[in-house]
Amino acid sequence: MSLRPLGDRVVLKQLEAEETTKGGIILTTQSKEKPQEAEVIAVGPGAVVDGKLVPIEVKVGEKVIYSKYAGTEVKVDDEEYIVVKQGDILAVVE
Repeated sequence: MSLRPLGDRVVLKQLEAEETTKGGIILTTQSKEKPQEAEVIAVGPGAVVDGKLVPIEVKVGEKVIYSKYAGTEVKVDDEEYIVVKQGDILAVVE
């Protein structure tokens, strides 16, 4: 099964949380904060505004930063994804 986002939605796969701090302290599973950085897995066609299609600005494979409380978490074939609106993506990591 695969996800095909509709409208101005983007499917993201969250990157793994850091295992240690910069100072070398090993973090437990509970103390790890989920990163707000993710890889773009799929993009929708875009939103229709005033009868015109506004395309999605990000591409599959790019790494992005998204809003902390944005999106809906879904699980497909034992993989976890986040579906967000394009407006919830804050930046592309280059």
